[in-house]
Amino acid sequence: MVVPLHMGWRNVLFANWPVDPETVRPHVPEALALDTFDGDAWLSVVPFTNVDVRPDAAPPGTGLPLPELNLRTYVSDRGGDGGGDDGDRDGGDADGRPGVYFFSLDAQGILSVLGARAFHYLPYYYARISLSAADGGVEFRSRRVHPGARPVQFRATYGPTGEQFRADDGSLAEFLTERYRYYTEDTAGAIRYADIDHEPWPLFDADATFETNTLFRANCFDPPESEPVHFYSPGVDVVASKSKRR
Repeated sequence: MVVPLHMGWRNVLFANWPVDPETVRPHVPEALALDTFDGDAWLSVVPFTNVDVRPDAAPPGTGLPLPELNLRTYVSDRGGDGGGDDGDRDGGDADGRPGVYFFSLDAQGILSVLGARAFHYLPYYYARISLSAADGGVEFRSRRVHPGARPVQFRATYGPTGEQFRADDGSLAEFLTERYRYYTEDTAGAIRYADIDHEPWPLFDADATFETNTLFRANCFDPPESEPVHFYSPGVDVVASKSKRR
């Protein structure tokens, strides 16, 4: 991506597992500080669909629908030479702007996968994905078919419960959802980032059932034994900046 990109993120599940920070730290570049909440790092599985994916300057309605599944954690830019300690973000950022770090992103569109790898240095993989939404619930299935990649099988049903809310300042929901930057590492080992602009997430608590989920093992994590925290959002419209080198 060489220009700002418009996306509409819809039918989003944030499925979040608390884990020991030492479980995650070896998988995150040293130049990034690992963010924690109440002493826990978090691994989040996020299935959703992209609608109207297009350059931001293109007319609305001219983009493509692209379902996606990702595994991510939460980080901040250390700044400077990458020194400093990891820390709990309850009282503020680490040494830089908070964001997310993706371990993998599976997506339906082969051209989008190739473009994201080439221009945004993101670990995208081609997958066959189906998403159906009916009666307030979503069924999401994904099977990675990217040549040479570790296989991933995923099948889940999820949906909102209770009343819609916005995440309170300092809450776990804010920590897990209100992230406006992502970081990645290019082939030379340099940290890159893109800024994400959107309105605050409209959120619900969520029910979620996972029939199959091999994302953790595909990314060299043991499946967490902790109880997950689930949030659902009907979605937001997003503009992502072009990739920048830190």
